[in-house]
Amino acid sequence: MLVLSGIVIIVIGFALGVNPLLVVTVAALASAAAAGYGPIAVIAMIGRAFVDARFLAVPFLALPTIGLLERAGLRDKARDFVRRLRRATTGRVLLGYLALRQITAALGLVSLGGHVQMVRPIIAPMAEGAEERDDRPPLAPATRDHIRAHAAAADNIGMFFGEDLFVAIGSILLIRAILEQDGVTVAPLSVAVWAIPTAIAAFLIHGVRLLLLDRRLRRRP
Repeated sequence: MLVLSGIVIIVIGFALGVNPLLVVTVAALASAAAAGYGPIAVIAMIGRAFVDARFLAVPFLALPTIGLLERAGLRDKARDFVRRLRRATTGRVLLGYLALRQITAALGLVSLGGHVQMVRPIIAPMAEGAEERDDRPPLAPATRDHIRAHAAAADNIGMFFGEDLFVAIGSILLIRAILEQDGVTVAPLSVAVWAIPTAIAAFLIHGVRLLLLDRRLRRRP
């Protein structure tokens, strides 16, 4: 039972607001010591785990890349591009991205979108730019946050309901594994096919919400 002391340390450390990295490190050392491992062995295991799973740190390279692109004017270019499209509205921009996100996720291309790499630097400025034309009043901070929230929601809904249409995605395999535990054998393709009505319903429902967003924005002072 002493091996589980690390869990107690984590709970107490998080409750006291101690630095998470320090709490997790101390918890690992405590559990390892209870299991009979010394500090050198613990450090070796941590290093080995990091090397074996080093590919998990690759997405962090997107953060400085996006930061450099934003500093170079990516957000401004996206906003200016939509301003030149006279028939573009906030709802239409987000509806187009919702369709694109859902279709690409259904094809297994789940990394083509995301809040960091798409919504913040491109989609949200485009949605704001559609409402920041010369003949429209300036956006209030609350309205700007409302548009950004809808941009994030379009990404979430498109990704969540689109990925279930791809047979090799983790959620499909998880559903299949859970059903097999209860003696129900299903093919991944069957699960993906039955996810189509839900994906269509999600697109229609959120599409109506985006069109209603345009109506609310037209009535703003």
